[in-house]
Amino acid sequence: MASSSGTSSGSSLLQNSGSEEDLQALMDQRKRKRMISNRESARRSRMRKQKHLDDLVSQVSKLRKENQEILTSVNITTQKYLSVEAENSVLRAQMGELSNRLESLNEIVGALNSSNGVFGASNAFVEQNNGFFFNSLNNMSYMNQPIMVSADILQY
Repeated sequence: MASSSGTSSGSSLLQNSGSEEDLQALMDQRKRKRMISNRESARRSRMRKQKHLDDLVSQVSKLRKENQEILTSVNITTQKYLSVEAENSVLRAQMGELSNRLESLNEIVGALNSSNGVFGASNAFVEQNNGFFFNSLNNMSYMNQPIMVSADILQY
């Protein structure tokens, strides 16, 4: 019987050893599967990272183009503003000159209408001369000249 128990014990060792080998093979297979899965996951991760990088490069390019367009628009608007500001200065100077002319003419008309001593003439005298004074005012060359002012001489 001893021999049968020895055989039984030897067969049990063989079964244990076979079972350990199967277990080891199963663990190796799982390890390989996990390694392949990890490689695939890393590949997908690298692809996502590259796509994100490409998207960011595209966005930078788009924003640079938009920034250049805005800068061009700002420059054009600034030039237009400076042009309008210069024109406005010229118009202010012309308005001042015209206001001075109008004030002078109003003083002359006021003096003629008062007709009580400065010229020693009455309205009848002015009417008799058919508005000689007004005609001579209209014929004065400086009164008919356009006002020419450059924005360069004005400093506001």
